[in-house]
Amino acid sequence: MTNTTTSSAQSCAAKTSAPHFPEQVTGMYILAQALKRVGLDNVYGLVGIPVTEAAYAMQKSGVKFVGFRFEQQAGMAAATHGYLTKKPGVLLTVSSLGFMNGLTATANATVNCYPMIQISGASDPTMVDMKMGTYEELDQLNTARPLVKAAFRCSHAKDIPGAVARAYRAAVSGRPGGVYIDMTTPALAEIMDAADAEKLFYEPVDVYSPVAPNADAVSRAVEMLLSAQRPAILLGKGAAYAQVDDRIKTLIETYNIPYLPMSMAKGLMPDAGPLSALSCRSTIMEKADVVMVIGARLNWMLSFGRGKWNPAMKFIQLEVEPQEIDVNVPVAAPVVGDMGLALDAILKGLEGKKMQADADWVPSLQAEAKVKNARFKERLTDAASLQPMNHWSALSAIKPIIEANPDVILVNEGANTLDDTRDAIDMSLPRHRIDCATWAIMGMGMGSAVGAAVATGKSVVAIEGDSAFGFSGMDFATICRFKLPVTVVVLNNGGIYNNIGVNPSTDPAIEHDPAPTTLDLAARYDKMGEVFGVANYYVSSPAEITTALSQAIASRKPAIINVQLAADAGKESGHIGYLNPTPLIDFTV
Repeated sequence: MTNTTTSSAQSCAAKTSAPHFPEQVTGMYILAQALKRVGLDNVYGLVGIPVTEAAYAMQKSGVKFVGFRFEQQAGMAAATHGYLTKKPGVLLTVSSLGFMNGLTATANATVNCYPMIQISGASDPTMVDMKMGTYEELDQLNTARPLVKAAFRCSHAKDIPGAVARAYRAAVSGRPGGVYIDMTTPALAEIMDAADAEKLFYEPVDVYSPVAPNADAVSRAVEMLLSAQRPAILLGKGAAYAQVDDRIKTLIETYNIPYLPMSMAKGLMPDAGPLSALSCRSTIMEKADVVMVIGARLNWMLSFGRGKWNPAMKFIQLEVEPQEIDVNVPVAAPVVGDMGLALDAILKGLEGKKMQADADWVPSLQAEAKVKNARFKERLTDAASLQPMNHWSALSAIKPIIEANPDVILVNEGANTLDDTRDAIDMSLPRHRIDCATWAIMGMGMGSAVGAAVATGKSVVAIEGDSAFGFSGMDFATICRFKLPVTVVVLNNGGIYNNIGVNPSTDPAIEHDPAPTTLDLAARYDKMGEVFGVANYYVSSPAEITTALSQAIASRKPAIINVQLAADAGKESGHIGYLNPTPLIDFTV
């Protein structure tokens, strides 16, 4: 007969006995080593049960761990890191709600095609499956699966190196995206002999294997481009991510093709370049007869390829994901494969051949751009004298400073703040503008600013609407704690869109409540700088903005600037108010 009490006690003692390092290691150490050995030496996250020691093990292994106040922002940092480096950014979170908070960023990374790996501590799956009510019980693996490219569960320490290598491969292969690793408490806690653990590590071969496009597809695309009377190139953030800048430049400049960049492709070719059609978007859509789409999707931001687009126009689409072809409209010349190999093949096919473009096409676009740019400059000049300021007043001062510092990475989010900043500031270098991208969400600002600064070592300026800043503002603390060269500029108009919303209620119990879109016009976001001991500025004129922003960038230290705008600065939903349903009731916003 077995003494179950004695056996249980002995088993418990065995499980909780401390490992003897360095002869023995745990899953925590194996995870840290697995990341380091595949070259993932930056991790963003927020620790607690059961992953606290994992973060310390990472630091001991030479991995930089950037601790945040909110998992979502750590995830945004990891996603931005992935976008800028083409290596997966890594997010570490606790279980249950910590996992869920991070998963919003990982889902956003998947939609935006940023390579990212989320690693979350998880309760023992055998207990979760039986619904025993264990600590932070949640089936995280199956929760994540619909929202990521791939998902893996590590039930044992021996699973960890393989899971990390496979996650890396999945994140960067084909169309990049987010990958989830369910890092169970038993796997993290498991003790192994160091010699046995060492045998688990390996260097994965060809984590990204570029696939060349079909030769017939390339020939078709080349012939179509050569025959175009009014050609154009549409650049998406996928083109910027691919880091094939030299080939895009050669294609555009050699064959004199006008280009139209999407928001995060601004700077891939200079916004103010002679072939830039940035000011002629509608004309490109209405008159171009062949458009080569490089690393962009014909989604809502491009009217689904319909609407304003010339109905007789033909699309050439360079895309790594075959299923993206023919989404919303037929694509006349799909070129599916690695972006670099596709452009190499197209350039080779064009060698020695001449475009048949209408001689008036480029000059007509340049003339249109000249008129529109002069009109826009006049708008900024007129706004510079307004008091109190509106968004254009502030941007009249911000624009020349950012453009004079082209290597500063610009992070931008908000409603009017996003739209107006995008239109006002010309970018001249690739991957120097980070914004809310495909989902057009708010709440990526501080995370993306941290990720950009850590990934590149460059100075960052985050231009935030006050509403947008509210989603992530507490992680300004992370910027300060890690002494990053980030300047946060908050354009404060006291609302989600402005501060003039009116509560339409006549019910005495609620009629004096703030309107749904109003926030705090008198808020002093600059005071956060005092809290964390960094430079802070309150400004209310373009001249004060010029002084504050110039000083902040030059310092290469954390800083925050509260830019006071008028209560009525801004309109509902910025430039995309058309997406709102037709109002049922009459209300002021």
